[in-house]
Amino acid sequence: MVSVRMRSCVSSVLLLNVFYSVVSSLYFHIGETEKKCFIEEIPDETMIIGNYRTQLYDKQREEYMPATQGLGMFVEVKDPDDKVILSRQYGSEGRFTFTSHTPGEHQICLHSNSSKFALFAGGMLRVHLDIQVGEHANNYAEIAAKDKLTELQLRVRQLVEQVDQIQKEQNYQRYREERFRQTSESTNQRVLWWSIVQTLILVAIGIWQMRHLKSFFEAKKLV
Repeated sequence: MVSVRMRSCVSSVLLLNVFYSVVSSLYFHIGETEKKCFIEEIPDETMIIGNYRTQLYDKQREEYMPATQGLGMFVEVKDPDDKVILSRQYGSEGRFTFTSHTPGEHQICLHSNSSKFALFAGGMLRVHLDIQVGEHANNYAEIAAKDKLTELQLRVRQLVEQVDQIQKEQNYQRYREERFRQTSESTNQRVLWWSIVQTLILVAIGIWQMRHLKSFFEAKKLV
C-alpha cells in the first residue's frame, strides 16, 4: 500500500514538472521606466506563444483597472547567443510568437512605453503573462476546423506532436549534459595542470632553499 502511494506521489510530481515546464503563468508589476526579463530554457525548433494583458493602478479606487489603449508593451527576445530574434511594440493587451532555433536559455524582456503618457507617470502597471511552449501553444480547435479533422485524427495529431516535443526535450537534455561534461572535463584538466604547476613551484623553492642554506653554512664555515 505504501509503495503504491509513493508511486502515485512520484507520478504526480513528474506530471506537475512536465506541466510547469511547458506552461508558465504569472503576473508582475513594473514602474514607468522599469524593464522585466525572464529566462526560459527552450529546445531548438520550438514554438513559443506569450499572451499578456496590462492593468493600470487607479489611485482613486485603489485597485488595478484595465489599461487604456494608449499604453503599450515592448517585447524583446534574445537567444542563448544574445541574438535578438524578436523586437516589437504591442498594445496594452496582445500576443507575441517566436520560434527557437538554438537550444538553451532564451531571455524574454518586457517594458512599457509609458514615458509617452502622463497618465501613467509615477504609477504602477500590473502585467499578466502566460507563456506556452511547444505543442501546448497550438490551438487544436482551429487546426481541426481548418484541416477538417475527425476527433480520432485530431487526437492522433496531438499524440504525434507530443512525442515530437518529448524528443526535442530529450535532445535538449542531452545537449545540456554534453555541455556540462565538457565544462567538467575542462575544469578537471585545469585543476590537474594547476596542481602540477604548484608541485613544480614547491620543488623549485625547496631546491633553492637547500642551495641557499648550503651556501650560508659554507660561508660561515660550518660545513
